[in-house]
Amino acid sequence: MRDLLDGLAGSERRSAAAMAAASTAIAESARIARRCRLKAAVFGPQAGLDQGPSVCDDANAWPLESVPRAVTGEVLDVSPHILVIGKGEVEERFALTADANAWRGAKTDPAAVKVGDHAVVRRHDSGREVADRIWANIGRVTGTIVRRDGDTLVVDRGDGSGNQVLVIAERASGRIQVRFPRLEPGYLIDIIGVRHDDFLEGLVPATSQPAYRADHVPGPPLVNGHVPGSFSGAAIWHEQGDEPDGLIGTAYPAVDPQNAATTRAGRQQAASGCVSLPYLSIGSLLRVRNDCTGLSRVLPVIGSAASARLFCDRSVICGPSPRGRIADLTLASFVELGGELDEGNFNVTIEIEG
Repeated sequence: MRDLLDGLAGSERRSAAAMAAASTAIAESARIARRCRLKAAVFGPQAGLDQGPSVCDDANAWPLESVPRAVTGEVLDVSPHILVIGKGEVEERFALTADANAWRGAKTDPAAVKVGDHAVVRRHDSGREVADRIWANIGRVTGTIVRRDGDTLVVDRGDGSGNQVLVIAERASGRIQVRFPRLEPGYLIDIIGVRHDDFLEGLVPATSQPAYRADHVPGPPLVNGHVPGSFSGAAIWHEQGDEPDGLIGTAYPAVDPQNAATTRAGRQQAASGCVSLPYLSIGSLLRVRNDCTGLSRVLPVIGSAASARLFCDRSVICGPSPRGRIADLTLASFVELGGELDEGNFNVTIEIEG
């Protein structure tokens, strides 16, 4: 009986610690979204977007009392029935059902996940301590090829964070070169694979390579009249890099180049790659809907999606979307909205909330 009580107490402590970690990530999103409230205080409600005083307060897509579905951390233990994820002093234990599945370079059984792997877990709808999907060591490199040496590519992500090294796995070389025939400097690439310390082992082409060079992106169509209230296209995800685990938000392809709060007249149409989008500032709020799952959340703009604007491709997860990438979601946001990391994208519709 004593062992049972100790086990229950330990489970409660782990749950409390997990909630504290989730609250920290959500608080970071709230800090970004507070810029929206400051902008509203200075400039007042924006024309055509007066949705009441609470619009900025909706920036926390997941309230503090809720439990985020996406959990990231190191695999501490794994068995056919249990997975334990840790982040610092925080541990979470997940039951593995017969329906749970995993990805570790390819779709696999959850038991194939290894201790020490960096994993992303999506909770099952049925319970907070039940795993639905697991991705182990998944990573992504998206951007412009700047150098090639055999199967090793150096890629500029365009966000000022430095170049990434991509090594195309021999077993995936044929599949990747069918989708990316021009592995040459100046051309775009987008590959999903297994993350190692210093490079990404490329395994899955996330799209088909655009025929144009990165410095010859087609211009957007002209837009007459008012900026539309919503726009559709493809949503992708990016690795968290320096972002805290669980950060909620999205990078946006048409961030105001002056990075200042936009005025009422500031929602002018931007020449954002092949898609016409309105300029927005960091802290602006977008309602992002996964058109394939129907899930939607209000997310703050947390940065500029420099590489996303260069791709004029479509998502075809549930039928072809309009051309263009209009959201580059944080890893947690992508998973929370029902996206599959190994597929890399989904069809999305965005409305400007504030």
